[in-house]
Amino acid sequence: MIDLYFAPTPNGWKAAIMLEETGLAYRPILMRLSKGDQFAPAFLDISPNAKMPAIVDHAPDAAWGDAPVTVFESGAILLYLADRTGQFAPLPGDLRARKELMEWLFWQVGNQGPMAGQLSHFRNYAPEDERDYGFKRYLGEYDRNLGVLENRLEDRPYILGEYSIADMMAFPWAFIAKPLGAALADFPRVADWRARIKARPAVQRAIDLHKSEQNKGQHRVDNNSVLFNQSASSLRPRPKDETS
Repeated sequence: MIDLYFAPTPNGWKAAIMLEETGLAYRPILMRLSKGDQFAPAFLDISPNAKMPAIVDHAPDAAWGDAPVTVFESGAILLYLADRTGQFAPLPGDLRARKELMEWLFWQVGNQGPMAGQLSHFRNYAPEDERDYGFKRYLGEYDRNLGVLENRLEDRPYILGEYSIADMMAFPWAFIAKPLGAALADFPRVADWRARIKARPAVQRAIDLHKSEQNKGQHRVDNNSVLFNQSASSLRPRPKDETS
């Protein structure tokens, strides 16, 4: 059994999609981010960055020994699960294919993901009078990354040719283009790629996981200091009665 620490966000969907696609048994543990579950000492032991998703594999392969394996950061989680199952990634011995996979995973975590996350912040959660510059700045970066993906998909249906964890990483932030104030009209290959992935039953199950708990603007900078404006002090242990 694998514990999945999860909230219904694009980053949370990445790990949930992979678990659904592989068919591994898992238990979703809802993280109430607006209430600060991510800062509980027990969770910081699993994810020192105080971010979800994170997993605990209670029955790893024998090579890992007897102790449970904890993994934080979505890219690391998907790589771990791909290696564990032999699914949705080139085999470690296929060096050229593995190199391409790493390039696109690092592109997602270093470019598409952060730019889309900042766009989401300024579109949906920042104070009204401070949104314009940030929104324009990150919308431009978001569109630039859509262009990178559009070019990559010119001669292939998926990022590596076959459906892989590279697609699972990049899909969620393209899936929510409209709520981000962006459009896919100028990126027809991305739109087709998005539709192919969205139609997969495993992807639909992952997106529906705890769907009612999505933050659709109800928790914003001006009304939730737990979720926004975090600092190093956020990582300090909270009093015992606040971590339950």
